[in-house]
Amino acid sequence: MRKLLISKSVIILARDRLGLAAQQIHWLVADITEAQLEPGAYDVWHDRAVFHFLTASEHRTAYVRQVGHAVEPGGHVIISTFGPEGPTKCSGLDVIRYDAESLHEQFGVRFRLVESSKELHCTPFGTTQQFLFCYCKVE
Repeated sequence: MRKLLISKSVIILARDRLGLAAQQIHWLVADITEAQLEPGAYDVWHDRAVFHFLTASEHRTAYVRQVGHAVEPGGHVIISTFGPEGPTKCSGLDVIRYDAESLHEQFGVRFRLVESSKELHCTPFGTTQQFLFCYCKVE
């Protein structure tokens, strides 16, 4: 089973860049499919480029369960994944591409799709990748 983690060193870098303001943030390094998050603790959940790496259905199910558990009713969920014309691999790893309907199907009726859009992202390597952004409210 492959685990997805944001590198602790990247978290430290971000914390250091914020200086004293970093003290106002609760920093968490964990596997999002297994982390122990407080119920309804978050008003906003923003994922930019994690969900498309969850190629196993049980990982996607665990992720959605986490979002539903951790975001309060009425809260906001913004998910950014590779769009239907995006790459099939990223950093050598397989990904799943989504359109708004297929991404929303992963989350289900408890998440009301408010808006979606696509964007072309230019990478530091000079390539272009299509991203899909979906904004939902938790019912």
